[in-house]
Amino acid sequence: MFAALGDPTRLSVVERLGRGPASVSDLAGNYAMALPSFLKHLKQLEASGLIRTEKQGRVRTCTLEPLALTAVDRWIAERRRDASARLDRLGAYLDRQET
Repeated sequence: MFAALGDPTRLSVVERLGRGPASVSDLAGNYAMALPSFLKHLKQLEASGLIRTEKQGRVRTCTLEPLALTAVDRWIAERRRDASARLDRLGAYLDRQET
């Protein structure tokens, strides 16, 4: 999942889909790349579980999967708690050194 978000194009697509579903052609129009190259980005996002696509007639629509982002948010919150605890321990250590 983080590998998928690590690419600027894919991150931008996820940010755009945060505002609502969009067709592949609407999404692709925002990027200066050939459609097959753009489709590879969408396939990686879909494989990671961040988006889903659905085809109706000739139009394929992409939708953000919010539960996938919940997992990312949980991971970030855990890292934030760990970093905060380490900084608290460092602060306590430095306070003891001053006395």
